[in-house]
Amino acid sequence: MDTQFLVSLALIVATFGLYIGIAIFNKAKETSDFYVANRSVSSVYNGMAIGADWMSAASFIGMAGTIMILGYDGLAYIMGWTGGYLLLTFLIAPQLRKYGRYTVPEFIGDRYQSDVARLIAALATIIISFTYSIGQLSGSGVVIGRLLEVNTATGTMIGVVLIAFYSALGGMKGITWTQVAQYVILITAYLIPVIFMSLQLTNNPIPWLSYGEIVGQLQDLDKQLGVSEYVVPFTEATKWQFLALLFTLMAGTAGLPHVIGRFFTVPTMKAARWSGAWALLFIGLLYLSAPAYAAFSRFILMTKVAGSSINNLPAWTSSWVDTGQLSVADQNGDGILQWTELIISKDIVVMATPEIADLGIFVIGLMAAGAMAAALSTAGGLMISISAALSHDIYFRSINPNASDKKRLSVGRWSIIIATVVAGLVALNPPGAITQIVAWAFALASGSFFPALVLGVWWKRSNGPGVIAGMLTGLTVTLAYIFAAKYGGFTILGIIDTGAGVFGATSAIITNIIVSLATQAPPQKIQDEVIDLRYPEQITYKNGEVWIDESKNA
Repeated sequence: MDTQFLVSLALIVATFGLYIGIAIFNKAKETSDFYVANRSVSSVYNGMAIGADWMSAASFIGMAGTIMILGYDGLAYIMGWTGGYLLLTFLIAPQLRKYGRYTVPEFIGDRYQSDVARLIAALATIIISFTYSIGQLSGSGVVIGRLLEVNTATGTMIGVVLIAFYSALGGMKGITWTQVAQYVILITAYLIPVIFMSLQLTNNPIPWLSYGEIVGQLQDLDKQLGVSEYVVPFTEATKWQFLALLFTLMAGTAGLPHVIGRFFTVPTMKAARWSGAWALLFIGLLYLSAPAYAAFSRFILMTKVAGSSINNLPAWTSSWVDTGQLSVADQNGDGILQWTELIISKDIVVMATPEIADLGIFVIGLMAAGAMAAALSTAGGLMISISAALSHDIYFRSINPNASDKKRLSVGRWSIIIATVVAGLVALNPPGAITQIVAWAFALASGSFFPALVLGVWWKRSNGPGVIAGMLTGLTVTLAYIFAAKYGGFTILGIIDTGAGVFGATSAIITNIIVSLATQAPPQKIQDEVIDLRYPEQITYKNGEVWIDESKNA
C-alpha cells in the first residue's frame, strides 16, 4: 500500500467513525425526533445542515466538471440552484413551517383537505427522492472506488451500508448533527485545493478574484486550438435549453421535499427564514468556488497534460484511466496527446484536481473525505424523506392511525434500510451522469410540488381536485418528456430531458387553476388559514381582518 492510499483511507475511516458516533449519540427515541429533530435546531446549525443536505455529489463532484466541459452553458446549474433557494426561502419554507406539519405530503393533505392528494404527494416524494438518491449513491461509488482501488459497484454498496446505518438509527435528529459535521468537512475539503491552485497559477490566494485572469488565458488557448470558446454562450445547447434548465432547477429546488423538511426542524417561522439566509451563505462558499475550480483545472489540463508525450503522461492519469472515467488515446498517431484526444468525465474533475495540480497526499485524502461527506449527507436526507412518506404519510395517516411511537419508528427505520438498498442496486448501473440524474429529480419536483406548494400558500382558491389534477398532470408531462427526449430524440425548441420541468410545472399550474375554478371553493376556514400563513407568527388573519397577538411580542 502506498502512502497516499493510507492517508486517504485514514481520513475516510475517521470521518465515517465521526458520523456513526454522532448517530449513536443522537439516536431518535420518539417520532418527533425521527421526523423533525423535535423542532429544536437553531437557525445557524440548520443552515449548515441545509448546506450539507443541499451540496450533494452533483454539486461537490459534478458541478465544477460540468462547467469545465460546458463553459458558459454550465452556469445554468449555479444560477438555477442558487435562485431556487431564494424562491424557497421567501415563498414557501417559512409558510410551511408556520403550518406546523411534519412533512410536505402532510401539509398538502391538510391544506387541501384531501387524503388522495396526500397519498399522491407521498408517492411523488418517494419517486423524486429515489431518483435523486441514485445520483448520490453513484457518486459515493466513484469516490470509494477510487479511494479503495475497487470497482465503482463495490464502492456504491459500501456507501449503502453506511447510509442505511446512520440514517435509520438517528432519524432527522441524528442526520441534522451528522450533516453539520459533514458540512464542515466538505467545505474545508472543497476550498483548500482551489485556494492552493489559485496561489500556484496567479500568486493570489483568493480564487473568487483571481480566476478571471485564467479565463482570459483560456480564451487565447481555445482560439489557438480551434475549439469551442469557454466563455461563449449556447455552444453546447440552445438558448431555450439554457433557460428551461435554469427554470427547472429553480422550481425544483423550491419543491424538493427533503430540503423543505429541514425547515420543519426549527422552532419558529422566523428561524425558518434565518435558516434560509444562513444556508445561502454556506452554499455560496461552494457555488462561488465552482467556476474557479473549472477554470483552473481546464487550464492545467490544457497546458500541462495536453501536448505531453503519450508515453510520458503524469502518473495520476493511469489511476483514473483504470476507473473508466478518463480516456487518453493517440488517435492521430503522432505520439503527442492532443486536447481533443483527452476525454475526462465531468464527474471526476473535482476528485482528480488535487492530483492534477500535484497538491500532495493530504489534500487528495481530504478531497475524498469531502466528496464522501457531500454524497452521504444528501443521501441521508433523501432517505429520511422516503421514510417519512412511507411511515408517516402512508402507514400512519392512511393504514394504521393508532400505531404506537415504537411501531412508527420501526416502520420508519426499515423503510430507510430497504430504500437505501434498492437505490444502491439501481445505482450500480446508473441511467445517466450524476448531474443528469439529479436534474431529472429537480424536473419531477418542479412539475409536482412547486405548483402545489406555491398555489397552496399564495392562492386561497386552489382546492383538492385542483391539486390532484395538477400534480398528476405535472408528473405525467415531466416523465413523458424525459423519456421522449432521452430515448426518443424528441425535443421542443432544443430543450432536452434535463429541462423537462418547464413543461411539467406549466401544465400543472394551468391544470390546477382550471380545475379549481371549475369546482367548489375550499371552506372559509381553510381560506383564512392560507392567508394567515403569509403573515409573521405574531400576526394572524381571522374573518377577513388582521389580528396581532400581543402575547407573542412579549
